[in-house]
Amino acid sequence: MLHWSLVVTAVVCVTVMAVVGGAAVTREWVPPFGRRRVLRPRLWGIGVLMSALGLSLFLSLGPLAGHLTVNFFVPPAGMALNLAGLGVQTLAQRPGRAPRLPPATTTGAS
Repeated sequence: MLHWSLVVTAVVCVTVMAVVGGAAVTREWVPPFGRRRVLRPRLWGIGVLMSALGLSLFLSLGPLAGHLTVNFFVPPAGMALNLAGLGVQTLAQRPGRAPRLPPATTTGAS
């Protein structure tokens, strides 16, 4: 019984992450708690989708797998994808590079 409650909770959390990430990518919508910090919503949404995919791979083939077969490669790859998504989300909270402008000409009336 406890196993299934953990599985259902994990599925709900990953689904919410995927929906929020999809909304950020398609509609540039960010939840209210992150609107002040997120400067590039689409990049943030891609990071959330990466984290959701990595977390679902890690949980479904790792600790919450219903069988006793141990897979040594996919759960760590899922966790690496989750951490890469967190890195992309962090990059989305930093300002992008400003475009280079040509130097201003100063013409004096002389």
